[in-house]
Amino acid sequence: MSAKKQLRYDKAYLRIAEEWGKLSHCNRKQVGALIVKDRMIISDGYNGTPTGFENYCEDEEGYTKWYVLHAEANAILKVASSTQSCKGATLYITLSPCKECSKLIHQAGIIRVVYQQAYKDDSGLQFLKRAGITLDHITDLNA
Repeated sequence: MSAKKQLRYDKAYLRIAEEWGKLSHCNRKQVGALIVKDRMIISDGYNGTPTGFENYCEDEEGYTKWYVLHAEANAILKVASSTQSCKGATLYITLSPCKECSKLIHQAGIIRVVYQQAYKDDSGLQFLKRAGITLDHITDLNA
């Protein structure tokens, strides 16, 4: 696929991830993720509490509860409970991964991460780079 065509697809998938993130009940940040393999969306996720828990992500002081799952973790876990595999896939995410999720991404076999916003701590990105995962930062989804 040409670089220009790939960029069009990358932006479209990020826009879908952005919409998916709007399903999150988190007030501080709404993050969406898609996992794409062979030009098919094989999973999606957004940040939120585990199944069966209340939907409120923040405590009374406004801090994120420790058990809230990140969007990419939710998407990877969905794949794990299916017949699909992340091996060779691309992760599209609206916020770059934290260091904990970066370990999951690498272990899941994802080979490329396309993200929209950079997380304040870039140690997750540094880990992914060290692991040989291709990183693409796309900020303007409309151009």
